[in-house]
Amino acid sequence: MAAWLYQYLCAESVIASDDTRGLLIRALIAGAGLCVLALCGGPAAIRWLKRRFQEPIKGGSRELNELHRAKQSTPTMGGLFLIAGVVVAALMLGDVQNRYVLLALAVTLKLTIVGGIDDLVKLRTAASGLGWRAKLLGQLSVAVPAAACLAVWRGESSLWLAIPWLTFVIVGSSNAVNITDGLDGLAAGCLLLAMLATSCAIYAYGDPATAELLILAAAVMGALLGFLWFNRRPARVFMGNVGSLPLGGLLGVLAAATGQELLLIVSGGVFVAEAASVLIQIGAFRTFRKRIFRCAPLHHHFEFLGWSEGRVVTRFWGAAAVCAACAVAIVAFGAQQRAAPRDESPLARRSDAAIEVQAAKPVMQR
Repeated sequence: MAAWLYQYLCAESVIASDDTRGLLIRALIAGAGLCVLALCGGPAAIRWLKRRFQEPIKGGSRELNELHRAKQSTPTMGGLFLIAGVVVAALMLGDVQNRYVLLALAVTLKLTIVGGIDDLVKLRTAASGLGWRAKLLGQLSVAVPAAACLAVWRGESSLWLAIPWLTFVIVGSSNAVNITDGLDGLAAGCLLLAMLATSCAIYAYGDPATAELLILAAAVMGALLGFLWFNRRPARVFMGNVGSLPLGGLLGVLAAATGQELLLIVSGGVFVAEAASVLIQIGAFRTFRKRIFRCAPLHHHFEFLGWSEGRVVTRFWGAAAVCAACAVAIVAFGAQQRAAPRDESPLARRSDAAIEVQAAKPVMQR
């Protein structure tokens, strides 16, 4: 499938071949460089985080707290280094005058502040973080202006419909990744796969302006790949909301910038399921005073059923891989349709000939 996709993407790419090679080389450098940097600098970063930010166990369930008791005092807020690496890579290797790149960086940095405040409230006070209203307000203050810019740049005919929809995509993606970040390596692994599918969509369907976002996507993938070495079970460091909120929001921005919001539902299927499980649980309890799941989000439900953490994570990674593969297949099929040769059947040739004769009549008459 990879070779098939590459063939059609290269044939149909909207970027000139030299520009395409340059873009891919820059993306490769960004991804590989951040992966190596994360692997080499990870131990020092973890030591720095351990002296300042240690995870407290403040779940809403006593049983859940007992299940995760071993995670107490694990260094957290590792997302600080993830975001720093992505921003530096984008500034060094991306087009800093590109409006889509600047918008994506602005959304990422602002959501990093929201996530950082949320983490610090949890770490420094008795609260479990910002309340959902305060967190949502912070996300909306970031997402609404970004959605407005994207709607205008995309030339949407109805801004009143486009802006709420794109806001929902950015905020929903941010929250869905944040909700999924509850087990060792779960969110990072699923996000890596979703970002891979999104990268293919950017390359296939982006115009010369949005294609620059491939640098950001590659940087995120490289950073996550290196981060997973330390975040896999048993985790030596956690991403924290300072990482999951902005990376989820960035995923939404990348999809929205290229008009692939619906594809994001496929590539991020695990995130959709996790977020849906929370909404279903809340709705069922408030309406019927009954719980559909043993515990929400969904990964905790399987823990309560007796699954080990490693088993839950690997199964969810597998589901994320299937979702990403389906998204890549959709992208490949779309690219194939765009690159398909014209119909050379006799009927088509006769039709073309008739059109040419008709177009030539005024010339012959003159």
